[in-house]
Amino acid sequence: MNFTEHILQWHKTIDRNLPWKESRDPYTIWVSEIVLQQTRVAQGTKYFHRLLEKFPTVETLALAHEDELMRQWKGLGYYSRARNMHKTAKIIVDTYAGQFPKSYKEILSLPGIGPYTAAAIASFAYDLPYAVLDGNVFRVLSRAYGIFTPINSTAGKKEFSQLAEELLSRDHSADYNQAIMDFGALCCKPKNPDCEQCPMITDCSAYNNNCIDQLPQKEKKLKRRSRHFIGLVLAKKEGVVVEKRTEKDIWQGLYAIPMVELKSKSSTDTMSEMVASMFPDQEIAHVIAKDQKLTHQDVHIDFYKVGLNDHVESEIIVSTETYDDYAYPRVIDEFIKDYLRVS
Repeated sequence: MNFTEHILQWHKTIDRNLPWKESRDPYTIWVSEIVLQQTRVAQGTKYFHRLLEKFPTVETLALAHEDELMRQWKGLGYYSRARNMHKTAKIIVDTYAGQFPKSYKEILSLPGIGPYTAAAIASFAYDLPYAVLDGNVFRVLSRAYGIFTPINSTAGKKEFSQLAEELLSRDHSADYNQAIMDFGALCCKPKNPDCEQCPMITDCSAYNNNCIDQLPQKEKKLKRRSRHFIGLVLAKKEGVVVEKRTEKDIWQGLYAIPMVELKSKSSTDTMSEMVASMFPDQEIAHVIAKDQKLTHQDVHIDFYKVGLNDHVESEIIVSTETYDDYAYPRVIDEFIKDYLRVS
């Protein structure tokens, strides 16, 4: 089958309006690609508009304080993406005089930009012949060619990368890359693919061998890690104490109430005794327990109110008026909103 021709012809029959699709501006393309990593298009679109409105150029992003970027990113998750965006913006301004580099190798060297994102920028901004390989493309190729090699294995990445490069239309790389991604999103979907509308149905290996639901294959994920924390709600009249998490751990660069990690899961009585020993002269009360699932971790937090009133000194007190000034992990955000009754 002429896979490439089929994909390009199919793409002419659809109209998928996305705000970044017609842009040739590498900055705009870069922002869209970073936002859409690990994010659905429906959710990512509003953040794409929000970021470009706040930071319309790479210079404005480079000059912004990291906390301001985190506030705009708030709720999107995977905050390392935002930190790497900030680093990259500074490099582009300082090293490339504010102009996005035009070679794949230089683009790939920037923080937070892997082979897929580098290929997308090189292709869509400069029409360079580099094949994109995202989740949609993996799925389309694995089904069309009946490839059972796990896509997250070293061998799989090499095999799919070679095939993607072979199929790439050298003369129309941007059109082809957009076409195959749209095909995966609209036709060859993860569940309930629209096989009857597929131009390659007669040649599709997965369809002909009745194994669509088995592809693509993935290696088993690493065992999840469970972590348990005590969240200290240090109360003052005007709000609660928060601090910036600076260590290279979960939620780096975000703001959270002070937390103490436990070696293992503990009973409420044990945790209450622990908090009481830390603040012997204060009234202690268990408020609520909350969970958050991260990529490879399950986080459990028991929140304890410590009635410190005005006896604690802190540079950062969050109140209903200052709540929006900081970016928090989702689980902390939910707690503070409920605790302060932020509307």
